[in-house]
Amino acid sequence: MEEGKNVWLFPDGELPEPDKDSPYEAHEALIILNTSDKMADIKLTLYFADREPIDNIKVSVEARRVKCIRMDKPEQLNGVSIPRHVQYALRLESDVKVAVTFGRLDTSAEKLAYYVGVAFSY
Repeated sequence: MEEGKNVWLFPDGELPEPDKDSPYEAHEALIILNTSDKMADIKLTLYFADREPIDNIKVSVEARRVKCIRMDKPEQLNGVSIPRHVQYALRLESDVKVAVTFGRLDTSAEKLAYYVGVAFSY
């Protein structure tokens, strides 16, 4: 049985500023689960309010594996650097069905906040 979807949309991205006094790193992460027996070839597109999209960011997830992609690590996004405190949205397109979630760790407040972004998939 195939599990997951081929296209995922995450409309709420905004990298939080790191807090030098926190032992935790403020970040956002895209977590992709591939339960199939085939490697997932994935294309990411970033959308912004005031500039053209950045598209064709390629990543892959091995068969029957999970991969966490830190959105603040350009080396995990084929060299693409996302500016902090800039609203963006994310589109993920996979050649095999995958399950995806998106999370943010914000250390700017005294009490840490980690939350998962809402996705639309088809």
